Amino acid sequence: MTARELADELFTLVLTSDPLMATLIGVPGWDDRLPDPSAEAEAGAARRAAELAACAAEGDDDPITRAVVAQQATGTVAKLGARLVEHTHAEGFNAPVPLLLTSLSMIRPAPGRGELDYLARLRAVPGYLEALATRQLDSDRRPLAHLVDAAVTRLDRHLADPSGPLRVPPLSAGHAAERERLITELVDPALARYRDVLRERVAPRGRSADEPGLCWLADGERHYAGLVAAYTTTERTARELHEVGLGLVAELDREYEEIGARVFGPLPGATARERAAGVRARLLADPELRWTDGAQMVELARKVLARAELAAGDWFGSVPAKRCAVATVPDDEAPNAPLAYYVDPAMDGSRPGTYFVNTHRAAERNRVSAEAVAFHEGVPGHHFQISLAQELTDLPPLRRFAAFEAYLEGWGLYAERLADEMGLYSGDLARLGMLSADSLRAARLVVDTGMHALGWTRERAVEYLRASTAAPEADVQAEVDRYIEAPAQALSYMVGRLEIQRLRGVASDRLGAAFDIREFHDLVLRGGPLPLGVLADVVDRWCGSV
Repeated sequence: MTARELADELFTLVLTSDPLMATLIGVPGWDDRLPDPSAEAEAGAARRAAELAACAAEGDDDPITRAVVAQQATGTVAKLGARLVEHTHAEGFNAPVPLLLTSLSMIRPAPGRGELDYLARLRAVPGYLEALATRQLDSDRRPLAHLVDAAVTRLDRHLADPSGPLRVPPLSAGHAAERERLITELVDPALARYRDVLRERVAPRGRSADEPGLCWLADGERHYAGLVAAYTTTERTARELHEVGLGLVAELDREYEEIGARVFGPLPGATARERAAGVRARLLADPELRWTDGAQMVELARKVLARAELAAGDWFGSVPAKRCAVATVPDDEAPNAPLAYYVDPAMDGSRPGTYFVNTHRAAERNRVSAEAVAFHEGVPGHHFQISLAQELTDLPPLRRFAAFEAYLEGWGLYAERLADEMGLYSGDLARLGMLSADSLRAARLVVDTGMHALGWTRERAVEYLRASTAAPEADVQAEVDRYIEAPAQALSYMVGRLEIQRLRGVASDRLGAAFDIREFHDLVLRGGPLPLGVLADVVDRWCGSV
């Protein structure tokens, strides 16, 4: 098979496994389907992915596409093999039911056929939930009891909301009436039955928060190693990444001390660690640094993104054709959602790339990191990377949508520091927010590996985040639960950022006066998402050709 044929077949396999993603990115032909959560379906997908990975190594045409296929297919095998669907319940982008509800709320059906397809999906929800419940009940992998309880609470909230997410997509009058009937007679009763299964049969056998990691499950250490490789696209071990994280947290203490002294004046404490901890404590404790309300959060996000858009031309040769939209996280999702996230634009233009701000309990949240988060999720972060990749219509679709988290999240984190070079932060207080975001990503290396490879308890992970970051308590709790249900994903941010920074330094040293930051950024962004090793080869060839 040619590289293009391999890429197209793997992309079809990915969409077959996740037809909701196909609709959200605008690929036609999947709009009436839901995923098949059965063990048989996932085992079949894993077998075919392994075959495609082997085929990718057999040819020599288009080596970049073949490398993308091999890495994506191998990562697919690792993710399916970990069987997370059997014991993941609360985290919004990994737990199957929250992801289902969120995805359905984001779809904007086209009149006529699109609306009929949306209704077909609603009719399929009871069967999907029954198959999911069967698999979870048959599994020997016990979930964390408190996360099952959180999933039950979320479903209670959903069922009590008369304007819930399934009613958000606009439909014509007749189809809207049929949707209401389906929700009332089929979907909500099925969700209630699934909730009851969680509450009555799954939660009682859940494991305690003292055993949160994969290392407490059968073959968990092996599965975690596979997930580390899949998410980082490197050969780094969990122990190595744990040590990297510890070192980065210590290095950031010195930056906290330097910038904190400019903001707050002389700092108390005998060591850099104590003085940095004092700065973080002040960021958390000062009521003047909290939001007034959710509207204030949204207003700042829009201003920050507009400022970044104006400066982008000096740092990028290519910018997306469409601007980044700003919206609030839906109410039913917000309590278990991260502080913010980005949702890709649909290729057909029905939905813009959108930066979602979580305004839940706004008055309890610290505002100092808001600018850094907006640069990460919006401009010049995910919105630039994802939108520009979608515009690369000469590449196979897999090359535009490959889920290489170390590249994707590494770019987002790189964008936070790049924004400082671009002069986008409003002042030193916002730079402390940048450090706050940095320290959270560095601490993730410690906490994720600590729980899943080294046997940490949930409380130990919470205590480490409290001591090493400036995250408020609500975020600390949500972050740790996210790492529990999305093992290794959190490693991708800092691993990717460090590699992009390293490659930039190598290119700058090799090219000297010929180095152009705009060309470098275009090189990184205009090849689609890549495994980090492939990206290094691309940069090496570019340096040799300039």
